[in-house]
Amino acid sequence: MAGSNVLSLLGWTFLPNLVTGWVQSIYYGITIRAGDRKPTPGTPRYAEHRRRIHILVVSLYLLYTIYEADYELRRSSDYYADLGVPLSASERDIKSRFRRLAALHHPDKLMSSGSRDGTEADYFMHLKTASDTLVDPARRFAYERFGPDIASWKHCITIHDYVVRGIQVVIPYYGFAAVAMYVLGLLGYLDWGRYWRWLTLIVLCVFELHTVTRPYFPRFLDTLVNPILTSFTDHPPYLPFQIISLARKLSITMYIAFSQIGPLLQSPEKRGTKPGEASEKQLAQNLDRLEHMTRSMDVDVMRLMELEMAPFVGDPEVINTMRMKLKEWLVQNTIRADPMVKDALGRSFQKRRVDAPSGAKGTK
Repeated sequence: MAGSNVLSLLGWTFLPNLVTGWVQSIYYGITIRAGDRKPTPGTPRYAEHRRRIHILVVSLYLLYTIYEADYELRRSSDYYADLGVPLSASERDIKSRFRRLAALHHPDKLMSSGSRDGTEADYFMHLKTASDTLVDPARRFAYERFGPDIASWKHCITIHDYVVRGIQVVIPYYGFAAVAMYVLGLLGYLDWGRYWRWLTLIVLCVFELHTVTRPYFPRFLDTLVNPILTSFTDHPPYLPFQIISLARKLSITMYIAFSQIGPLLQSPEKRGTKPGEASEKQLAQNLDRLEHMTRSMDVDVMRLMELEMAPFVGDPEVINTMRMKLKEWLVQNTIRADPMVKDALGRSFQKRRVDAPSGAKGTK
């Protein structure tokens, strides 16, 4: 598993850029006639063509990785498909089916017929393990949610034991994923769509914990996905552990794909800038615009004041009278209208002695 993840990471690192260059060369060879000048690297036209081709290549490679992940799940098969029984098969149906398969693949029968192939004996042991797992209710519950790895879990007998053991595997996986995403963010990688990556990780963790601790399959899997697959295709139905494995692989693949496609979908002036830098630049621009607007409003107010005072220019007495009236208006309508001033005046009036004679101490 680790080797395939490393190969997938290397593929995402080198293949899209390599294939984009090839496709762009082929595109120019088909669309540009002989003798015409091709766009040179560094020109806006060349960059725009490369951007579009790169988005197309990454999208197709993403679809391929989704198909590949599903193909790997189908190739690895599951106990139900190996025994040839449906997901709702009862204990009696499973035992009956195993007896029929054992009659065909038992090692003693193969030795009597002259066949000594070791793979047949291994296949019979695999069928026996599948039958023993699905017949035991606790092991069947654990297999459907955690996969064939439960065969190596020791000291697990009840459903509770398997669930606790499974959660001990799930929590470290998501803890390591969170630490890796945080470290990559500090190093400057995976900056685009950081919020959605964290949200996806949290939702996936909650979904997996909910799936492995419930006695039933996820509702969307039991009522939507599996009925469509079995009714319209020859695809076998998914088990919960297969959906979880597929979701894990696709989440990592989509993280990498969107980190490559996302910056290319932004406007040209925002490409190459980090989300924090873009927001800081926008904030600085908004503050500059606000300051400019404030200055223009101050100039307009001064002009209006000069226009209103124009008839009284040269008459100091009238101007002084108007200034006094303005001060009085400001006191009456601005200062006294303030809630804090009103509250202070109200408390002052409450402290006055209403029944005291005029001039008595404490009335002011």
